[in-house]
Amino acid sequence: MIKKILIANRGEIAVRIVRACAEMGVRSVAVYAEADRHALHVKRADEAHCVSAEPLEGYLNPRKLVNLAVETGCDALHPGYGFLSENPELAEICAERGIKFIGPSAEVIRRMGDKTEARRSMIAAGVPVTPGTEGNVADMAEALREGDRIGYPVMLKATNGGGGRGIRRCNSREELEQAFPRVISEATKAFGRAEVFLEKCIVNPKHIEVQILADSQGNVVHLFERDCSIQRRNQKLIEIAPSPQLTPEQRAYICDQAVRAAQAVGYENAGTVEFLLAEGEVYFMEMNTRLQVEHTISEQITGLDVVREQIRIASGLPLSVQQSDIIHRGYALQFRINAEDPKNNFLPSFGKITRYYAPGGPGVRTDTAIYTGYTIPPYYDSMCLKLVVWALTWEEAMDRGLRALDDMRVQGVKTTTAYYEEILRNPDFRSGQFNTSFVDEHPQLLEYSIKKYPSHLAIAIATAIAAHAGL
Repeated sequence: MIKKILIANRGEIAVRIVRACAEMGVRSVAVYAEADRHALHVKRADEAHCVSAEPLEGYLNPRKLVNLAVETGCDALHPGYGFLSENPELAEICAERGIKFIGPSAEVIRRMGDKTEARRSMIAAGVPVTPGTEGNVADMAEALREGDRIGYPVMLKATNGGGGRGIRRCNSREELEQAFPRVISEATKAFGRAEVFLEKCIVNPKHIEVQILADSQGNVVHLFERDCSIQRRNQKLIEIAPSPQLTPEQRAYICDQAVRAAQAVGYENAGTVEFLLAEGEVYFMEMNTRLQVEHTISEQITGLDVVREQIRIASGLPLSVQQSDIIHRGYALQFRINAEDPKNNFLPSFGKITRYYAPGGPGVRTDTAIYTGYTIPPYYDSMCLKLVVWALTWEEAMDRGLRALDDMRVQGVKTTTAYYEEILRNPDFRSGQFNTSFVDEHPQLLEYSIKKYPSHLAIAIATAIAAHAGL
């Protein structure tokens, strides 16, 4: 069994992994850049080591991270999500130094990270894929020829892209011509490679993904699906498990395809297979070879701890459950509370948290690394916490979400909280029938009123009066 894990990440996911380690009796080692010296994951881990003075350098240096794992006596490394989580070099260096990488093999990461290779693998396995190019397009001239062949609109995608970056919808030949150099530039800067390919744009699909777990004995299970259709510019905002939009037959089919996809590539550990659903047709989109931000809602509906299973799998143990043991109960929603101003084109709002109050009550969970007095640094993404609610029915889950969002207080920065409340009140969302165009088609939801909360002084005075009155 793994005894000590270096967590090659920061923020809420690092805290999440620390908690799993603590419950399993596994020691945790945090890493941090100087900008994160006062971060919560640094405070909560058994050990913490500074890896760089620069904000990003240490988190993006695979050899430095693995060397630290060896120096601190770790026998495993957990990459979390983002940063180097889907970097095959990190997995390779771990193998070279005798450190267990908590994730799939470098070969699988590389194979699934190359979206054209992933498409070929899925076609060979009989998993339906979106019509598109056989491989990468060499230049703009080939892209234009392929766009004409496939038919507009098309999606121009970076072969090694992810997280909503390196992707453009092109509605015409002219738009493809304009987008091509931009996507090439973005792919080169973000992923270090300029390869791109084309897929048919599936207009207004539902975005459905399946959480899978696979051990080294060849066992693969799914934890049912998540609906990620509520998104803006390919960035997920609200995730739901299970999807309120699927029939039992669709659920069974999509989950079976996800298991087939994992088996086809010899997958091991936790992963996610993403699909598009439109007009009754299902299309493979990509496989994420890491822990997902939204794994929390799969945990809520199944009762399984995904990170615990990751550590068990990496230790060489079989899955703790079989598919027949896994059932889903109720509905869970996850809200990505971002430090952004929705009224100002979702501009990031970094700064000091002057007051933070986490909501509670039945069926409410928060995963975060913020606290009152913490300063959100401007060097990383804007997500400051994940609010998760669970209830037995879809209607109860939405109502609980409204209550929990209203209970929560994050002051000092602007957040997306009030915007999510408007979404939850919207009849189109409450109907349970929506697709990836929901945000664009409901611009009026940004016309909400900003809530005014009492100041610290007013709160202190009210508290003193209540105490004096014996209330």
